[in-house]
Amino acid sequence: MPIPGDAAEWRLLGGLLAAPGEDSLAALRELAPSHPWLEGPLEELAPLPLDQWQAEHTRLFIAGHPKTPCPPFASAYLEGRMDGEAADRAREFYRLLGLAADGAPADYLGTLLECAAWLRGRSCPGSGALEDRLLGEFLAPWAGRFAADLQAHAQLALYREVGARLAARFGDGRAHG
Repeated sequence: MPIPGDAAEWRLLGGLLAAPGEDSLAALRELAPSHPWLEGPLEELAPLPLDQWQAEHTRLFIAGHPKTPCPPFASAYLEGRMDGEAADRAREFYRLLGLAADGAPADYLGTLLECAAWLRGRSCPGSGALEDRLLGEFLAPWAGRFAADLQAHAQLALYREVGARLAARFGDGRAHG
């Protein structure tokens, strides 16, 4: 079963997990005509100071207190720790593809979604099987739970929408958790 969605959508969803910066709002404005679901989040984010958006990103994904509600890493969901066996398996998968997860943990959801986009953009023999493997081994076991957590804990509409879009592809996570 191929990964649902197109390469641009996977890149967008992965990119929206990155820390917001000075140009993030302008980038969302450019993307909104092609992705109407961004209009509501844009209305909410436009008057919000960047540091509040950054604080929400940090709380959700990096260092929430007393617990980070949505760490976007397979190892965190599958093993309860960072840089575990899931990261090792993802690094090996990237090596098989001739890729490397430079600058981010290999099991980071943004990196996995970028890999999905890369695979979706290729039309060579075996790419469908590789998509199936990425979906089955590296995303399906935990991405639905992450999506449900993101929808439940996000205070900003942007992250709730990202969670909803991921849940539409991976379910609500109950089957795996």
